[in-house]
Amino acid sequence: MTPKEPLHKTVVKLVGVVVFMGGLAWASVPLYDLFCRVTGYGGTTNASAGNTDGVLDQTIKVRFDASLARDMPWDFKPEVRQMELKIGQDGLAFFEAYNPTDRPIAGTASYNVTPYSAGAYFSKVQCFCFEEQILQPGERMQMPVNFYVDPDIVNDREARFVHTITLSYTFHMMDEQPDPNAQAALTAEPKPTANYQ
Repeated sequence: MTPKEPLHKTVVKLVGVVVFMGGLAWASVPLYDLFCRVTGYGGTTNASAGNTDGVLDQTIKVRFDASLARDMPWDFKPEVRQMELKIGQDGLAFFEAYNPTDRPIAGTASYNVTPYSAGAYFSKVQCFCFEEQILQPGERMQMPVNFYVDPDIVNDREARFVHTITLSYTFHMMDEQPDPNAQAALTAEPKPTANYQ
C-alpha cells in the first residue's frame, strides 16, 4: 500500500485477487478437460457422431480393460478382451457389469486410452461413460461402446507407429446412492388393473 492510497482501495484490490483466484480454481477442471479433449493429452478420447474420413486398408488392435474403484462392489469385465479392425472402421464392444449385493448400487465409469499419443484418434460414437448407471440387487447389464480409430492417426509422427490401443474403464461408486426403501416401495406398490367393459 502506498502512503497516499486509501485503505478501502487496497481492500478492493485484495478482494479482486481472491475472487479471481477462486474463479480460476472453479474453472480449472472444465478447462483441463477441454484441453485434454482437444489435444488427446492423458489418453483422453474424442466423442464423435461417426467416421466421415473413410476406412483404410491398415488394421489396428484394440484391447479392452475393466477395473473397479476400491469401494465399488460390482463385478465388471469386457465381453471380449481384444479385437482387430481396420483404421476408420466402426467397432462395437460390450462391457458387462453385475451387482452381487442385496441393495441397488449407482456408479459411473471413467476411461482412458493408452498409449497417450493415440488418445486424440480414438473416437467414441456411443459410450456408457460418465453417465450414472444403477444396478438393482442381482442385476446384470451389458453396456455398449461404439468407436473407431480416426484415419488421421497414420499422419501423426508418434501415433502412426501404434499397433495396439488399450481402452480402459474404471467404475466408481457414486456419492449419492439410491434409497433401497424407496425402491422397495415402488416395486411393492400395486399396479392399477385395467377395467374392460
